[in-house]
Amino acid sequence: MHKTSLQALKKAAGARNLETSPAILSLYGGDASKRQQMPAAVVRAVNTQQVADVLACCHSYGLAVTPRGAGSGLTGGAVASPGGIVLDMSAMRKIELVTKHRLLKAEAGALVDEVKRAAAEAGLYFPPDPSSAAFATIGGSVAENAGGLRAVKYGVTADYVLGLTAVLMDGRILRLGGQTTKSVVGYNLTQLMVGSEGTLAVITQATLKLVPPPEAVFTLSACFSSSEEALALVERLNAQTIVPTALEFMDARTLEAVRLQGGFNLPEDARAMLLLEIDGAPEVVARQGRQMEEAAGAAGGFALQSARNQEEAANVWQVRRGMSQAMFRLGSHKRNQDIALPLGSLSRILPLLKRIEEDTGTSIATFGHAGDGNLHVNVMYQGQDPAQTEKARQAVSQLFAHTLHLGGSVSGEHGVGLTKLPGARMQLDEVALELMWEIKKSFDPSGLLNPGKALPPLKLNQ
Repeated sequence: MHKTSLQALKKAAGARNLETSPAILSLYGGDASKRQQMPAAVVRAVNTQQVADVLACCHSYGLAVTPRGAGSGLTGGAVASPGGIVLDMSAMRKIELVTKHRLLKAEAGALVDEVKRAAAEAGLYFPPDPSSAAFATIGGSVAENAGGLRAVKYGVTADYVLGLTAVLMDGRILRLGGQTTKSVVGYNLTQLMVGSEGTLAVITQATLKLVPPPEAVFTLSACFSSSEEALALVERLNAQTIVPTALEFMDARTLEAVRLQGGFNLPEDARAMLLLEIDGAPEVVARQGRQMEEAAGAAGGFALQSARNQEEAANVWQVRRGMSQAMFRLGSHKRNQDIALPLGSLSRILPLLKRIEEDTGTSIATFGHAGDGNLHVNVMYQGQDPAQTEKARQAVSQLFAHTLHLGGSVSGEHGVGLTKLPGARMQLDEVALELMWEIKKSFDPSGLLNPGKALPPLKLNQ
């Protein structure tokens, strides 16, 4: 970075909030996608006005800016741009409860679990529950429109965002939405920001809707002899009137990783597993819990276990939250694809996954949010082997094609980032993509805000 621009950035950020040492830069250049690019500098965000000053400075000197929360994203959305800066939002963690309006205001760096605890202390509930809730930030969750384990009943982050404070690339501060559940004044720019992956503006604060907590919860685990049996039950449950809070699926290879990881006793003949949860009024939960157990048993489920208390339920879900990391018991590298399928097409993906394995010689482990059709398909491979790396790339390409043929989406909750740009090109309508690029240019004419992420080029050679 040129000395003049560095001095200007130091003034805008505050000297204590600017890092240029190689050791620090190497820590902030990548994310959980394992892609890495050394930034020219890291700026620690401290408040909205300082973020505005920093962005205005970067705009005037033509410096690209990559907003970053916890760096837990899996698609490369927080990978730095060459010669640009990383804007670290993790220090902005203030949370303000407004109990009488049943909402809270959280700065972008507040952790999802911190928001959930603050809501619980006020006798309220913030339902979005990504597996990374212990370290994922609210800003990142809004930017990716995170879903999570309980999206089946409660929806995704977008369903709880009432308002946002954000900063445009030229330094203008943008306040969107408000504190009301309903508002139809003007275009809904609030929801446009949700899922925009930091490419339109930098989110500094979110106003989030809270709901009453459930009175009772029932958690059930059920093993199956095959993935086909398990997903057939999921499709039947999705067609009836009971709406589970969560309905999670694990295939045979995923269970292999669980066994290797330890911490969860599984029958040796289990080749698939479902984790089911329902909540609501105690009498309703008791009745529906019995119905769930009966349905699982009738569908071939065995080793049925219902959690006897909150601690047992938490232990079950902790195993599920660690599933993504457990995958590395099966290979040094993975390509984690969070495809989303129509609810009635879940079982149709299974023979296609087997075909991909046969065609490419890869190993695929699948788990995820079967209740809303969002499956995490993990193509496992040894990253030091160029031949295996190429086979993994081919497997992902085939997966995208099969997913779109079934009427699905190549990304359900992880965003597009860098890693899913080829899939996004396959999925997006050309006219829609043109309009998306026009929106991007309206918010960020200079193209400096998280460039190269979320939207594939309009033309293949761009």
